[in-house]
Amino acid sequence: MKKLILFILVVFVLAGCQSKPVTGETVATTGGSYKNVTPNELNAMLKNKDFVFVNVHIPFAGNIAGTDLSIAYDQVADPANLAQLPADKNARIILYCRSGRMSQIAAEELVKLGYTNLWNLAGGMVDWEGAGYELEK
Repeated sequence: MKKLILFILVVFVLAGCQSKPVTGETVATTGGSYKNVTPNELNAMLKNKDFVFVNVHIPFAGNIAGTDLSIAYDQVADPANLAQLPADKNARIILYCRSGRMSQIAAEELVKLGYTNLWNLAGGMVDWEGAGYELEK
């Protein structure tokens, strides 16, 4: 009986340790939608990174570790900058900036251009640091 109770307890503990997939909060915009993600959700996603991570803040104010590209938010639709993004418009791209506003603008622009798997760090680097995570300067 004790072994059965111990087994059940272990199963529940292990089940609680499983990470839940991050779903984000959907934001509707002209031409489609993107998803907002919290700092804690982004941190979880970075552990098994399967996306292109783009800092769109200008001027430069630091990076979150794992950043792949820096593209100015107001130049994201420039053909030279689009060429840096995945050719597959369904590929997951996560954008961030200092406060979340510039990345929101960039996300809206990319949605208009047909990108379908865009994510935005809500609150940007400010909320990232507020949640206890560090920036690379």
